[in-house]
Amino acid sequence: MHEYNYDDIFTFEKCITFLNHLGIPTASRDIGTQGFLPGFLIENGIIVIDHQQLQHPGDILHEAGHIAVVPSADRSCLTEEAIAHRVNREAEELMAIAWSYAACSYLMIDPAFVFHEEGYRGGSSYITDSCDDKSYIGLSMLEGIGLTEVPSYPDMIRWLRE
Repeated sequence: MHEYNYDDIFTFEKCITFLNHLGIPTASRDIGTQGFLPGFLIENGIIVIDHQQLQHPGDILHEAGHIAVVPSADRSCLTEEAIAHRVNREAEELMAIAWSYAACSYLMIDPAFVFHEEGYRGGSSYITDSCDDKSYIGLSMLEGIGLTEVPSYPDMIRWLRE
């Protein structure tokens, strides 16, 4: 892993513990140049972490969001390539954003840990500003799949789609 301060490492480990508790497995190994985001690879529903390639540890919650919002029957065969070719990939991307924001809230993590300046094609401040204004991106879709209800968001009814 690149140079991070103690808080980043502690927060990253907190995220891993949370995800494993939810049933989103993680593993650590070398992935080389594989992976859409440096240091992460989704492989058969598992988030593989390459600590040597890792640039933004908060990306783990967004990657987990992709796994969480797909139907349970699809999770075990989910890969990054499969995510890119899913019929509902745009909606699932927005739901992953809303899911990861809810995870930040639940874990009491600053959303900037996930929505960092180098991510989201330069739109991270738009996402955080929208959340500050309680105009949550992807919220209605998360509600539509039964993970939350609008009045109580960012609290979640459940973390994984059935």
